[in-house]
Amino acid sequence: MNIGIYIYENAEVLDFSGPFEVFATANRLPGGEGRFRVFLVAETPAAVCARGGYSVNPHFDLAGHPPIDVLIVAGGVHTGELGKAAVIDWISRVADSASIVASVCTGAFLLAEAGLLRGRKATTHWEDIADLRGAYPEVRVVEGRRWVDEGAVVSSGGISAGIDMSLHLVARLSTPDLARATARQMEFDWRTNATVDSD
Repeated sequence: MNIGIYIYENAEVLDFSGPFEVFATANRLPGGEGRFRVFLVAETPAAVCARGGYSVNPHFDLAGHPPIDVLIVAGGVHTGELGKAAVIDWISRVADSASIVASVCTGAFLLAEAGLLRGRKATTHWEDIADLRGAYPEVRVVEGRRWVDEGAVVSSGGISAGIDMSLHLVARLSTPDLARATARQMEFDWRTNATVDSD
């Protein structure tokens, strides 16, 4: 199963590194061996300078990546990405064939711009809740949740909440036991039941 994580200039480091670590860790544990192939995708093949000057090399660009089963869009300083028609169109096209599209933090704005959150519940970093509501009134913005699962579209709060969401995705795509084992291996206190939005 191919897990593609979209990154860009000034993306929040843990927004993409956290989910990457979750799937990479699950992939090497009993029950998960070889289940996930996780990779970073950027607009171009050039190195991306994430928040704090953290330089990272994407594995693929928009034109040259393998098929994506699960797309995760990182948050960060996202406003420049909203004006890139090619990026928004790419997210929309990937969503047509992916089984799940997810966002971490302000990555929700990119999903909303692509029309993927229309009529759906979604969340983002607590600091950006009002902005998401104001910019996209058709989105049913949820507060106080680590993540919101709407089936084909999943969104999380900011930064570390993306790890919680990714563990939830491991449980969905594989087994809860593998998700728990992954959290234990990472020595991460996974917030589970209280974070699931089920209405």
